[in-house]
Amino acid sequence: MSTNNSSVPASTRRLVAERANYACEYCLAEDVGSFIGFEVDHIISRKHRGSNDAINLAYACPDCNRSKGSDIASIDWENREIVRFYNPRTDIWAEHFRLAGGFIEPLTPIGKVTVDILRFNDKIRLPDRGIF
Repeated sequence: MSTNNSSVPASTRRLVAERANYACEYCLAEDVGSFIGFEVDHIISRKHRGSNDAINLAYACPDCNRSKGSDIASIDWENREIVRFYNPRTDIWAEHFRLAGGFIEPLTPIGKVTVDILRFNDKIRLPDRGIF
């Protein structure tokens, strides 16, 4: 989660939103009709010396942004390894995830820790992808 969205200039926030086609770069939820506005996420948080440059910013729904917080990785408990999260600036979404009936399934360890921590498939989030 961005520690201070107000520190990101409005022009940069607009560029990030337009670049993402107004959809969450993590879970693909669209912000059209969203009750709570989408946010600019620092991929590497300010806490970890991440910059406000567009290359370090992602357009994120509030659920993904708050679930991610300032984290940059998690533990893959099957392998007992620390695995970084999906990075929308350097990774290709379809290499780490696939949509299956509205659910987001991980394809890689990066996908797995991202799905788990960002809680892509929680019941409360499924309506955002048309699952009721």
